Amino acid sequence: MRYVLTVAYDGTEFSGWQRQKGATSVQETLENAVLAALGKTVRVTGSGRTDAGVHAAGQVCHFDLDATVPPEKMPDCLNVKLPASVRVLSGRAGAESFDSCRSAKKKTYRYSLYESEREMPLKERYAVRAESIPTLAALKKAASLMEGTKDFKAFCSSGSAVKTTVRTVYEVRVEEGKSFGSRDVFISVCGNGFLYNMVRTMVGELLDLASGKRSEESLLEAFQSGQRGLLGKTMPAKGLCLMNVAYGEEDEND
Repeated sequence: MRYVLTVAYDGTEFSGWQRQKGATSVQETLENAVLAALGKTVRVTGSGRTDAGVHAAGQVCHFDLDATVPPEKMPDCLNVKLPASVRVLSGRAGAESFDSCRSAKKKTYRYSLYESEREMPLKERYAVRAESIPTLAALKKAASLMEGTKDFKAFCSSGSAVKTTVRTVYEVRVEEGKSFGSRDVFISVCGNGFLYNMVRTMVGELLDLASGKRSEESLLEAFQSGQRGLLGKTMPAKGLCLMNVAYGEEDEND
């Protein structure tokens, strides 16, 4: 049976999703949980590789296993063997053709910021502090410049081997709120796929555009030339969270 799981994790102490020699990954942690719970060795495939320190509220993964455990009971079976930083939220059966990575149609990431003169311990683990964040209107205007099908080569850090750097960003949504006495800003990016560090670089560029440090002209030049040096900094990993992975209706109903 092909088990399809939705998983949430605090990425702070992990080297990222992908198994790595000499480091603790989310993938290896899940595989070890299956071994401990069911005595079987499996290969868990994720919808994508989150980097070290990046969190997930809705990572999707799958593995094949000949077991009598009903898919909807697999979360309870594995959670007792997982550390508190990782939890399986739901389980279902997938068709043999379903692949959590290749079958994905859309992914949504959210980046969290908060405005404060000093660090807030209750926010620091999952958000990035800034002494000043541009207005919501300015951020929304800058966000609209990132939407559409474009060559995002300039937004990709070195070390990525991909066939094409063209991606479609369906929406960049900016929202704000207030908690613990400080202003919170959330930047959600929905696209058909993302390059290495792409979302974190997009957020850095949005902040620079909205604050007037960079211009629409410089952004256009970055898209046209693919030069990373024309963009803002790559933001820290801890503010990023994979919120959701969407699949086709036929995949959801398998």
